[in-house]
Amino acid sequence: MPEPERPPQIEPALRTLAMPADANPNGDIFGGWVLAQMDLAGGVVAARRARGRLATVAVEAMRFHAPIAIGDLVTCYAEVAKTGTTSITVAIETWARRRRGPVEVKVTEGTFIYVAIDEDGRPRPLPDDTADS
Repeated sequence: MPEPERPPQIEPALRTLAMPADANPNGDIFGGWVLAQMDLAGGVVAARRARGRLATVAVEAMRFHAPIAIGDLVTCYAEVAKTGTTSITVAIETWARRRRGPVEVKVTEGTFIYVAIDEDGRPRPLPDDTADS
């Protein structure tokens, strides 16, 4: 029997509580709310790598595995998957700790792309990452 999947062993980029205002009449959290949380989490990681301002330019992939319910603790884990001259690709997993117990479930995963921008909103080269090591 395969081992149950576990959250990534990295620092969470974002943690929040799913609230009633974020849900549909059935008590499931809207997918758009989840996508926004993932974008925030990915932006935290990408901004650290870009050392400054950036913009989301694409959601390359997004997969919903399980619903999130009101009261679930939602955690987004994000890490840089790839960098280009100006772009940063971030892999994001979202996990929910169910409010009625210690069970954690992977609810979504996606790949978001950000571009480092200057004060005028134009793409700028990423800084050398040797200082990040």
